[in-house]
Amino acid sequence: MPAPETGPDSPLFIVLNAGSGSEDAAEARRVIEEGCAAAGRKHRIFLIDGPGRVQALAREAVERARAVGGVVVAAGGDGTINAVAQATLGSGCAFGVLPQGTFNYFSRTHGIPRDTAQALHILLTEQPRPVQVGLVNDRVFLVNASMGLYAELLEERETYKARYGRSRWIALGAGLLSVLRGHRHWNLRMAWRGNERDIRTPTLFVGNNPLQLHQVGIAEADVPEQGQLAAIVLKPVGPLSMPGLLVRGALGRLGDADEVLSFPFESLTVKAPRSPGKAGARRVKVATDGEIGWADMPLLFRVSPERLWLVRPAQTAPELEAARE
Repeated sequence: MPAPETGPDSPLFIVLNAGSGSEDAAEARRVIEEGCAAAGRKHRIFLIDGPGRVQALAREAVERARAVGGVVVAAGGDGTINAVAQATLGSGCAFGVLPQGTFNYFSRTHGIPRDTAQALHILLTEQPRPVQVGLVNDRVFLVNASMGLYAELLEERETYKARYGRSRWIALGAGLLSVLRGHRHWNLRMAWRGNERDIRTPTLFVGNNPLQLHQVGIAEADVPEQGQLAAIVLKPVGPLSMPGLLVRGALGRLGDADEVLSFPFESLTVKAPRSPGKAGARRVKVATDGEIGWADMPLLFRVSPERLWLVRPAQTAPELEAARE
């Protein structure tokens, strides 16, 4: 699909999450409206004011943008960005990001700052450029997708965040408490590049974000920029070993651990052998960019044949360059 045609008169259709991160949504809205007014850019804000609303608002934003050659914009954390990207992919519309979340891996990787005014300046002045999208079955992920323990940790982390607030230390603490309680292991049959392998593991993690992969210390960190995804699989370990792996990840040394298997791929099929006497499709919890949902086995992780046309700077993000050093 060719690049969307955008210009200084292309209107912005902004899906704004009222609850993302620590920044007040009213302040973010003020900055957006004043910045668009100063630039003479038409815009409309779709405020996510309740659970389950983001998908419907994202679809409406895409429909309106497509009718007038506008730009669809996600203003929120990675979960909001994921939902709006899902609606935008393949629509022919350009996509923009005003990050409002805690980690903001997607925006940081592409040189879009956390500050709303600075991010809006990029949105108003730069051109759409193609970025890779990952799919699990047909669900989009921009940063990562996972099943097993990592997905469970994300689900429990949200409970801790709701109680104690959002920060990296709360996320790490929640992870340590969760793994100490024990976890199940999955027997998976994984097929990629003509290989087939039976693996017993507590978790499967698939990365599409070089910055996050560099930060945890995976050798395949740059493969998302080479048209591939990175799989990370943990070998069977006890609960007492898991805190050490979490700390290794926090220190950027996860790839050095003997308990970690990682490899690049373009397409990966994951099956879980059924138990004797049980019929029907097996459903598992899958996390995509931090959002938990159910998916039917087998899982197909792959690089999307379509790119997302993100309005972003042309040069490599300084934070990503620093992570590579």
